[in-house]
This record gives sequence, C-alpha cells and structure tokens, in this order.
Amino acid sequence: MANVSNRTKGIICILLSALSFSGMSSFINLSGDLPVAQKVFFRNLVALFIASITLLKNKESFKPHKGCLKYHLIRSSAGLLGVFGNFYATTKMASTADAAILNKMSPFFTLIFSAIFLKEKVKPKQAVAIGIAFVGAMFIIKPTMSNVELFPSVCGFIGGVCAGGAYTAVRHMGNKGENGRFTVFFFSLFSCLITAPYLIFNFHYMTPLQWFYLIMVGVCAAGGQFAITAAYTFAPSREISVYDYSNVIFTAISGYFFLGGQIPDLWSFVGYFIICAMAVWMFIYNNREYNLKKSM
Repeated sequence: MANVSNRTKGIICILLSALSFSGMSSFINLSGDLPVAQKVFFRNLVALFIASITLLKNKESFKPHKGCLKYHLIRSSAGLLGVFGNFYATTKMASTADAAILNKMSPFFTLIFSAIFLKEKVKPKQAVAIGIAFVGAMFIIKPTMSNVELFPSVCGFIGGVCAGGAYTAVRHMGNKGENGRFTVFFFSLFSCLITAPYLIFNFHYMTPLQWFYLIMVGVCAAGGQFAITAAYTFAPSREISVYDYSNVIFTAISGYFFLGGQIPDLWSFVGYFIICAMAVWMFIYNNREYNLKKSM
C-alpha cells in the first residue's frame, strides 16, 4: 500500500472498523439471553489482552500521559455507560440496525460536548444539523407508550450520548499527546474491573458456542477500536468520518441474513435517512470550511 494516499488508507481503515463493529453487534445477539454485564466484560477482556500485547510489542508505557489520568477516568466512565446502552439496545431491540444508528448519534453529541468543555465553537449550520439529527432519532425511538421497545431505544440513544462524551475526552487527550493504544488499554482495564464483581457473584453458565460468540464480540470490538484509531491517524475526521455510517448498512445486512431476517420498519428507515443525510451534510460543510481557510 506504499502508493496509496493516507486519505484512502483512512477510508479503508474506517470501513474495516464499521465492518468489525457490525460483526460485534451480530455476535452480541447470537450469544443469546446472557446478562449485558457479562457480554460487556468479555467484550473488554479480549480488547484488554490485545491492547496489552500491542503496548508490550511496541515497548510503550503503561502509564497515562501527564495530566491525562482524570480524562481517562471520564472517557472510561462515559464509554462504559455508552457500551452498556448500546449492548442493551442491540440485545433487546428487534432490529440491530436501529441500535447501530442510535449509537451513531455520538458525533453530533461530540460537537455539543466539545463546545461546552473544550470551548470549540459550534456554527449555526452545525447546530441545525444536530437538531435535525435529533428529530431523526425520534423516528427510530418512537417515543410513545405503545412502543414496546421504548426503553431499549432510549438506552441506545443515551449510549450514543455517552459515546459522544467519551470521544470528546479522547479528542482532548489526543491534543495533549496521549497514546491511542494506551487509551484503548485503560478503557478496557477499567471496564473489566467494573464488571468483574458482577460475574463473580452472578455468572451465568455458557455453552461452548456462547463462549465462542462472546470471544468474537471482543475480537470484533478490538478490531473496530484499533481500525478507527488507525483511520484517524491517517486522515482527519472531516475527510473520512462520514464513511463510519457504513456500519448501519453492514449491520442491517447481517441482521437480515444472520439474525432471522431482521427488517427495520418504515419509520426507522426515515430516521436512518435523516441522520445519515445530516452526517453527509456535516461532512461536506466541514470540508468546505477547511478548504476556504486553506485558500485564504
């Protein structure tokens, strides 16, 4: 890939990340009726193992960058809540694609949290995109008492909000020079330590096939994390972030073929269209703004 541009490498990595996270969603469902905490533990245990091997192989420090510890704790707390929300929605909702698109609200909330905590300015068009994307999420959540999936839908949405907060902390640490591989390691270790007590006192028996599925959840999650970290190393967010929404397409396809013919309803498709359209609009707008500044 010597002659391939960094932008193309970034796109390839972010597509691989989207495919990996899609596989994670499928394996979460295939693992059956196990407690969410048990699924979350194994998701992070495998990632912890892979991250530790990577740090050792590269002879990198297992200590946080100066001034980053509190942000690691914020990132890990918000990230773990985000994973719980996403896993619960993925397990309980009839369509894994619905859970995936609710999680993809995170970039919009990253904008909001970056404005609040990092003092990064949100421009009027960005604010409009956030508002319209929120409306799109409501088409998927369907906030009426007759919706039997209201609670898992709200959990999935809150998971997207928390993920947005976690990515804001990651962004801040990246600006401080923190190692992305250590960030994955710290989050995985934090998550395992928080969820381990539940397993000690309330472990649910698993068949060999369920063991395999949960290990694959961890493998896919780790692959997705490292691929998306590599993607943003090769190219800035404004150039490649929109390709991350391919995860919804991959998840919908796998839901149909591997999870009993899942097909989202019409209102969900309307929500997908609105959220993805706003993501594309933001992608075009950010690139246009960057090119304008560059030409001045």
